[in-house]
Amino acid sequence: MKKLLSKLLPGLALCLTAGLMTQATHAATTTTSATQAANSAAPSSCPATLQHTFPRLQDEKPQSLCQYAGKVVLVVNTASYCGFTGQYKGLEALYARYKDQGLVVLGFPSNDFSQETGDNKQIADFCENTFGVKFPMFAKSSVTGAEASPFFKQLAELSGQKPRWNFYKYLLGRDGRVVASYSSMSGPDDKALLKALQHELQAR
Repeated sequence: MKKLLSKLLPGLALCLTAGLMTQATHAATTTTSATQAANSAAPSSCPATLQHTFPRLQDEKPQSLCQYAGKVVLVVNTASYCGFTGQYKGLEALYARYKDQGLVVLGFPSNDFSQETGDNKQIADFCENTFGVKFPMFAKSSVTGAEASPFFKQLAELSGQKPRWNFYKYLLGRDGRVVASYSSMSGPDDKALLKALQHELQAR
């Protein structure tokens, strides 16, 4: 009996070890598959155009633009000392009017045209104290040329137009596609912009 057990035990141990290894491998594969599935699912819920992160203007805390997925987005490069700076007032009014319907205005201060010389705190104070800006604003960055942020390079590529001056505008639909771009001359009350914006707000 002892001899029989001595012959069987190594085989049983081998089978048990193999079984455990198989289960571990299966568990690891399942975990890996779940992780891959989650990773592959994440980008689909956030359009490629919004897969960017910027520091918030007020405190420079990183903010993912993916938080605006599913909204109609109006992207504007801004400056404090420009002939179009007064558009801040209209942009804030536009945001207040349509935000409950799904609009968000995103402001990106830039000194690319030498009209935004302040630091982030100075810009934030100016926007809030002068125009009561409540729509999301981000830290000063570049919007055109070789130093442009990847976000603005992407917008320029998709629209065929890069910002030519401050307060250039890009309108994105709820699905993240670039619907249209507007020059600095097209203010927040521009009829074509409003028509396109309202159309995108109604789209589901």
